[in-house]
Amino acid sequence: MAKKPVAQVVTANALLEGCVVYQTAGGTWSTQLAEAEVLLDEAEAQLRLLAAMAQSGQVVGAYLAEVDASSTTPKPTHFREAFRRDGPGAYAFPRA
Repeated sequence: MAKKPVAQVVTANALLEGCVVYQTAGGTWSTQLAEAEVLLDEAEAQLRLLAAMAQSGQVVGAYLAEVDASSTTPKPTHFREAFRRDGPGAYAFPRA
């Protein structure tokens, strides 16, 4: 039986600001999860992750995070990702 595709986004921390960022479909970085590119293909997700890791002058700690893509905007499926999105850093470094 085939595995159900898992929705993922590429996330990291901005190198200079330290804030949580998400990779957009255009390959840029956004502080808004709603602007993140949702990846359903595992191979494509791995390629996007490798491309993100190569941007060491802009971001650090890039990885794939699972999201719930059943609504119009992606939502974190794990507490850690919700905390990264909404946690103390979001208050100390307000998003534009």
